[in-house]
Amino acid sequence: MPRLTTLFPLWALLGAMLAFWQPAPFAAAKPLIVPLLGLVMFGMGMTLTWQSFSAVLRQPGRIGLGLALQYLLMPLAAWAVALVLDLPPALLAGLVLVGASPGGTASNVVCYLARGDLALSITLTTVSTLLAILATPLLTWLYVGEQVPVPVAPMLLSIFKIVLLPVALGMLVNRLLGPRLGRLQPLFPMLSVLSIVVIIAIVVGLNRENLATMGVLVGLAVVLHNGIGLAAGYGCGLLATGDERTARTLAIEVGMQNSGLAVALAVKYFSAAAALPGALFSVWHNLSGSLLAAWWSRRTPAGNLGRLG
Repeated sequence: MPRLTTLFPLWALLGAMLAFWQPAPFAAAKPLIVPLLGLVMFGMGMTLTWQSFSAVLRQPGRIGLGLALQYLLMPLAAWAVALVLDLPPALLAGLVLVGASPGGTASNVVCYLARGDLALSITLTTVSTLLAILATPLLTWLYVGEQVPVPVAPMLLSIFKIVLLPVALGMLVNRLLGPRLGRLQPLFPMLSVLSIVVIIAIVVGLNRENLATMGVLVGLAVVLHNGIGLAAGYGCGLLATGDERTARTLAIEVGMQNSGLAVALAVKYFSAAAALPGALFSVWHNLSGSLLAAWWSRRTPAGNLGRLG
């Protein structure tokens, strides 16, 4: 990748700082988030083939491992971090909601930049969203003692519009015109970097007031929770499969949650204070994911030892 691309954590940080200083124009750009993600997913689809997904489906163990870490580890880690840091009940509920949420669509972009398994990433995002209809309310009730209905139908529609449809269209274009579009391939990483930087800036602009009032303890809880997901996804993935591409993918899918869902549910069923962990997580996991992706983008993943199908 060009140096401009590999330095994207720096651009992300500068974008976040600019949005924190001048939040209004970035907050007003909120409608751009979905088109930007869709455009990037279309570009990523042009790097995939139908065989990419059939290969993933022949390895159900990797999908199962990702889902187990997503829905067993992350809520437990949120609850443990909240107890260790002695967070008040509202913040504990908010952090558990983040842990009990499915993977977010931004994880697919970060996985692509990190040279992970994009087909596995998209599959995990989609399947974890399907499972959210049962998993998120059940886990929230288990750890917090509160029933939280999850709007899965709108979420699945969003996944279809933002991820599945653009990727499918990109794959179709690749199949029909792939050899003629080879010169455009180097543009996709740069387009992804620019989109992620803009999205992070918009998220910061939207959460400017919350970020300014959050205590150090909430920030520490979010950083620890995200770090546990990233480390466990990578470590368990590498131990189970011996394939670093899979390990990178699981790290990103487990560590990057649908924090927007967590914020919406927290506000509706708990309180504004309960939405603070999700609001901060939405900023931090994009920054931490960008840092990891920049590191991994310069390193070729180790091969597959075939331990887990």
